[in-house]
Amino acid sequence: MYSCSAYLIQQLEHWGVEQVFGIPGVHTIELYRGLEQSRIRHITPRHEQGAGFMADGYARTTGKPGVCFIITGPGMSNILTAMGQALADSIPMLVISSVGRRDTLGSQQGRLHELHSQQALVSQVARFSQTILDPQQLPQALERAMAIFSSGRPGPVHIEIPIDLLTAPIDTPLLPRPNFYPAGAHPQAVAECATLLLKAKRPLLLVGGGCAANADAVLRLAETLNAPVITTINAKGILPGSVEQPHPLDIGANAAFTAVRQYAAHADVILALGTELGETDYDVVFDDGFRLQGKLLRVDIDAAQLVGNQRPHLALVSDAGEFARALLVHFPHTLPHNGAHTAAQLRAELALETDPAFSPFYPLYRAIETHLPHATLVGDSTATVYAGNHIVSLPKARHYFNASTGYGTLGYALPAALGAKLGRPNSPVVALMGDGGIMFTVAELSTMVDEQLNIVVLIWNNTGYDEIRRAMDKASVARIGVNVPPPDFAALSQSVRAAYQRVNNPDELSQQLQGWTQTAPLIIEIDAHAWAQSL
Repeated sequence: MYSCSAYLIQQLEHWGVEQVFGIPGVHTIELYRGLEQSRIRHITPRHEQGAGFMADGYARTTGKPGVCFIITGPGMSNILTAMGQALADSIPMLVISSVGRRDTLGSQQGRLHELHSQQALVSQVARFSQTILDPQQLPQALERAMAIFSSGRPGPVHIEIPIDLLTAPIDTPLLPRPNFYPAGAHPQAVAECATLLLKAKRPLLLVGGGCAANADAVLRLAETLNAPVITTINAKGILPGSVEQPHPLDIGANAAFTAVRQYAAHADVILALGTELGETDYDVVFDDGFRLQGKLLRVDIDAAQLVGNQRPHLALVSDAGEFARALLVHFPHTLPHNGAHTAAQLRAELALETDPAFSPFYPLYRAIETHLPHATLVGDSTATVYAGNHIVSLPKARHYFNASTGYGTLGYALPAALGAKLGRPNSPVVALMGDGGIMFTVAELSTMVDEQLNIVVLIWNNTGYDEIRRAMDKASVARIGVNVPPPDFAALSQSVRAAYQRVNNPDELSQQLQGWTQTAPLIIEIDAHAWAQSL
């Protein structure tokens, strides 16, 4: 016999949960009684939004759900932004919260942390949100969450437990985690795809973040099809490469450029795997100019995505890896599509290294690649990331992700990098921030120091919200609210006991990364104006 709170902790531990992110509050104290004797490590952020971003970063690096314990009311409203980002990017996140006593729910009596309906509010950024009204509902709710994480389209799940149930008894035994399997590929559909791809003259492969868990199978398929590939931001590394030498088939996340759009528009057969074909991957100039006219073969784990944004010729619900393995059976030999030649032509036409919008950032990513090989790069919505989305190639999947996709929040990278480091403790992790965005979650520097996590935080300081400044200039709108003076980052770093360096050019950045051996966070402030002048 357990209390509900003790059962929850024991069940999570039984299923292999290793980290929980949360800030204790008067309504969640009972959850911490169960944590004391468990093997689960508790990480205390400085804000619940930070907890959500940490769980997100942990989930992206490990493939396991990030778990949060969140207080009723303001704690849940604080984490909503992080849940929105995770929902947009299909990231598994389990948010356990308290809620008022059952006899007070919806009563609007002005009780502590009361919302009219917390569940209704949170349901807008969750795959599902459930209020536990009887202890026996808790095991089924947890299993339902794990089913979504393992065999459906992942995303945040919210389970709230009324404070009067946290100590209530539950007599259900601990349950072994079921073996969940994702949807497989329909043989007839696979055969039809194979026939169309064999006959294709100008094929194109679109690879999204839904392929990250099956990178090996998708890579084999791409190389067998021998077709040029657009890899989205969350798919970087599935086709392994580097800044200097991308994979021969990889065009990268460059679907917004004219040359790539023209090829895509004239492709006769397009295979889209694990991608929603969303705006922030294919249309970052926001003009709806990425249009497909050939036969679109669409494969996604979520049936609701099969007709979104682009109309398919053939669509099937399947895990991307299961489909790739099934399709490969139809191709005993590499197809004669000469995709590497096409991809090389397109990359040459883009000429990003000589484009003033991108050329200043090549030295930055070369320095990271040289001195921190196999680093995980976690980005915010900032200039270094906007450029990196187009120019970075990586040797492995799940090593590059940021908040410029989907929901597009600010402040993501700092706490998400912390979560990524916990998920990948033996590898370098770099947080790519701007001087504006870091202030949204700057308090989490203290959490990094608390946990002694040796994360490199690169702050691109262009003294304000430069992306919005340029957008205002283009629209002939006065620069109001965007010239925000940054803090003294040296003093700020000292106040939280983090190491700090300021660099003005690529050589100084290389020196700092080359000599970095410490076991605590390193804050590197890059003067964007001095950097540009040094090139």
